[in-house]
Amino acid sequence: MRKVLMGLFLLGAMAAASALPRHAPVPGGVAVVDVGAADEPAPTARWGEQALAVVQHKGRWWVLFGIPLDALPGELDFRVFQGSTATNRVVRIEPKQYPEQRLTIKDKRKVEPNADDLARIERERAVTEAVKRRFSPNVPETALVQPSAGPLSSRFGLRRVFNGQPRNPHAGLDVAAATGTAVHAPADAVVANTGDYFFNGNTVFLDHGQGLITAYMHLSRIDVAPGQAVRRGERIGAVGSTGRVTGPHLHWAVILNDTPVDPELFLVRP
Repeated sequence: MRKVLMGLFLLGAMAAASALPRHAPVPGGVAVVDVGAADEPAPTARWGEQALAVVQHKGRWWVLFGIPLDALPGELDFRVFQGSTATNRVVRIEPKQYPEQRLTIKDKRKVEPNADDLARIERERAVTEAVKRRFSPNVPETALVQPSAGPLSSRFGLRRVFNGQPRNPHAGLDVAAATGTAVHAPADAVVANTGDYFFNGNTVFLDHGQGLITAYMHLSRIDVAPGQAVRRGERIGAVGSTGRVTGPHLHWAVILNDTPVDPELFLVRP
């Protein structure tokens, strides 16, 4: 299994320089927009006040625009800045219906938190929201390798019902794996945050650059520290069942411009 994983990491390394995420202009998807020839200086782009990632690919500049899960079909506009020139661009959002998933959580406090839990959740939310808003200048690798061995289980965007109560959609991708299974960085990054969170359990956040953040939740152990640089394939922790879970697995989230998006759009396939 280790040889298979290393092969995938090498494949990802070869593909990283030339691969873009899959264009999917739907709620929870990524719009990949050509904004000009790369013989011009790198432009910048903004959606309102939010900066957007700009990467180079095959002689062109591309904007990567993460689309919120609650976006309605229609048009979203953003601005591209090249020197003193600003251009409006429009992305047409297509509808997408995600299936429903019903789960039973044995620890009822994870579904109906008490007053102390709610206070903790709000403190943690402030921390994680700040991490998700990070926008460092590093150019991200946008071809990501699955961070842990195992079949994909709960997909991104599922409308979730815990113990009969509707909750937020599933904002990540689950990998079914046993406790202790190694979790690896899917691309080069800097560790932005680690911690033990009420819902997420033991968690690692990686900053890949330009608003591309990935998160690894419910870990049994954390093997990195904030500020540490990690390379593609480096171990960052191990699968576990901490936080709100029905059993051991890795919850892998990808955030782009402060927006959770479908990790499968970035995955390198063997």
